[in-house]
Amino acid sequence: MLARTHTRTHPVLRGGVDGRLPWWALALPTLAFVALLALILNPADAHATTAEPGITHLLERAQQFITR
Repeated sequence: MLARTHTRTHPVLRGGVDGRLPWWALALPTLAFVALLALILNPADAHATTAEPGITHLLERAQQFITR
């Protein structure tokens, strides 16, 4: 029994990918770039946390355990 092959009804682009992008494919990288650029231009707004992170505390405990 022969299987019927489907032919394409629209031309294929060179890359084989649709040429249109969704709106968020450009908006999200642009937003991230603007946010990082703002931090670079004004580093005073980038505050470090004052509380000790949990992973740092865990690594210090592991180091103390290993050195004993």
